[in-house]
Amino acid sequence: MGIAFAVAMLLIYLLIVGQFQSFITPLIIMAPIPLTLIGILPGHWLTGSYFTATSMIGFIALAGIIVRNSILLVDFIQLQERAGVSLSEAVITAGAIRTRPILLTAAALMVGAFVIILDPIFQGLAVSLLFGVGASTLLTLVVIPVVYYHMMGNPAGPNHAGGKEILGHGDTISHREPSRVVPA
Repeated sequence: MGIAFAVAMLLIYLLIVGQFQSFITPLIIMAPIPLTLIGILPGHWLTGSYFTATSMIGFIALAGIIVRNSILLVDFIQLQERAGVSLSEAVITAGAIRTRPILLTAAALMVGAFVIILDPIFQGLAVSLLFGVGASTLLTLVVIPVVYYHMMGNPAGPNHAGGKEILGHGDTISHREPSRVVPA
């Protein structure tokens, strides 16, 4: 199952690279995948379920679902930036507008998983889906905007802070950020 997970992650990464024409953006989009474990492991403990092969299948399936949620946010941010909206405003707007579809997708998955939670064979899958999507969806809504803003809004490195260059001892020099040109 570990090899299957690694292959799935590689394929997801390559698909996202093809879509966004970037090697960094897929890393941002895939960042919340480990966050599913924050829900999966306590979920198994709370329900008294063992982490089985079906649990691992649920973990792999959640990777795709969480990536979809991340793509919804990142794509919207990039569309807003291309329209001339500042990065900070684009990140906030993406979070506000894309939250409902992300939560509805998570709720639908949780309802479907709840139906099979009492099945002895698929209980691990149901627990992984139910608890994993619950925790990771909420965390994705926070992590993706923060990571995207940090990674894409800091082009000059650690000594650059929102249009101000940090000189040391709290002194800063204000300057205009270069405009971003995104090819169509």
